[in-house]
Amino acid sequence: MPYLQLDVTGTYSAASKKRLAAEMSRTYATMMAVDIRRISVAIRELGDGGVWRIPDAAGEPVPVSVMMLDIRRGRTAELRLALAKALCAHCIAILGLHEDRLNVEFTQHTGDEMYHPSLGGYSPDWAPDE
Repeated sequence: MPYLQLDVTGTYSAASKKRLAAEMSRTYATMMAVDIRRISVAIRELGDGGVWRIPDAAGEPVPVSVMMLDIRRGRTAELRLALAKALCAHCIAILGLHEDRLNVEFTQHTGDEMYHPSLGGYSPDWAPDE
């Protein structure tokens, strides 16, 4: 934990996905003040027709991408917004995703919901004043 998941409809080279994972990890670690070794990134290629959204209530579904971000409880709305914008920028620059077809959702967790055996067990608590 944190686990960053990106569901996409296209297919991308391993090099592009590796570059995106590295950029997302560095940005996340810096902005959220976490140990980069705790971050896992999944880029799931669901194929043509794998993820849909209806952007206009009277319109048809269009293919989209969705990013799910597991974060530590207590992060401010402003910080979450800045993180979402930064990670979306990486997806746009590296994979060519369209901003208007990319959603970000957050799942917030406490430290005892994140276990890393190689890093000493549960994640350390984070205090908003740190």
